[in-house]
Amino acid sequence: MGKSSSRTRATLGAIALATVGFAVPRATDAQAAETAAPSGGGPGELLTTWPEEAGVDSARLVQLSRWIRENRYDIRSLVVVKGGRIVFERYSAGLDRDANYEMYSITKAATAVLAGQLIAEGKISLDSSVKDVVGGWRPDLKEAVADKGEVKLRNVLNMTTGLRYDFKPPKDPIYYEAPDRLKLAATTTPALTPGKVFQYMDVNPVIATAMLSAASGKKIEDYAEEKLFRPLGMKRYEWVRADEKGLVSGGWGLRLRAVDMARLGMLALQGGRWEGGQVVPADWVRQMTSAQSTPFFGYYWWINNIVEGGVEGGAQQEFDTMGFKGQNIVVLPKHDAVVTMTGMLPVDGGLRDAKCLQIMRYMMSAYILPAFGVAPSTPDEASKRDLIAELRAAKDSRGDPGVDADPTDTPR
Repeated sequence: MGKSSSRTRATLGAIALATVGFAVPRATDAQAAETAAPSGGGPGELLTTWPEEAGVDSARLVQLSRWIRENRYDIRSLVVVKGGRIVFERYSAGLDRDANYEMYSITKAATAVLAGQLIAEGKISLDSSVKDVVGGWRPDLKEAVADKGEVKLRNVLNMTTGLRYDFKPPKDPIYYEAPDRLKLAATTTPALTPGKVFQYMDVNPVIATAMLSAASGKKIEDYAEEKLFRPLGMKRYEWVRADEKGLVSGGWGLRLRAVDMARLGMLALQGGRWEGGQVVPADWVRQMTSAQSTPFFGYYWWINNIVEGGVEGGAQQEFDTMGFKGQNIVVLPKHDAVVTMTGMLPVDGGLRDAKCLQIMRYMMSAYILPAFGVAPSTPDEASKRDLIAELRAAKDSRGDPGVDADPTDTPR
């Protein structure tokens, strides 16, 4: 949340004053455990490999993990997937792979995927209007949305509805108190011509949830389970924080494990394909992750938002989704890689300049991207030991939260 502004190299430099992740073996025989092969974590989980085997320098990742500990950043999970395999999986504060986390605005990325599926099924279109869909689904709100005939689903998804909403931070009722969020969103007033101006507002994903629920004929979380969560093999997913009408928000409330955040990124990286099947049309993924209303925003996905140098369409192609307090999924097509992070990091600085984003940008530019610049090889025993030792140190560490915690922020 906050007003969009440009980021600078100077700010990134000021941040530079921070695990590798395998399922770390429990050492009954310490010597044997030190270089045990990476474990994928059981049936249905993503495969895991040593970083070097995927062309990733584990030393850089060990340095990153130490940097995080030295700076006491509350980064609770950090996962790197390259070539479809986990090469780095770091947890802190005693957490492990089974923990799920509040995604905040990463929820929007899942909502965009669901929109593409429903469009492909012919149940809704980008030109469907808020007036028709919401008014038909909630007859009690028909009068409230009568002035929104020109506001289309595409405007809701690319944040160009032109609606005026009196935002009241930090405890705006749309997040916490409103018994009927859709009513609150429906009673906003048109202020700008739809499609003309990008305005990041969380009334939009509430409207999106209603439109997609109406199109699917079921609760959006039930449709998501059928069409997204189960097909991708996710576990322990939840979509919570429904209002008194039973409507969750398409903008927050989704809880995922860090490795399942990676699955969502991999789905986008693979053009909507998963294990040989087309889960969502490739053309929709292309639209979703291409500039729509601004050069840096598609349909609820950000473009060249994390990697330095990508803003002006540089060689480092990247798209991502980001959530409040330090939640990220970064997709790097050039490297066939996905990076996910969850944390409790500072949010001062505005929507696209928040310190949590500056930290993520520095981690990418100083450690993660440089780690990709090696040829695949067989790791030596010393590299394996260093990696596993640092993962254990990370898991035993606990960072200092950089922002106030809500009950929803507790991993579970």
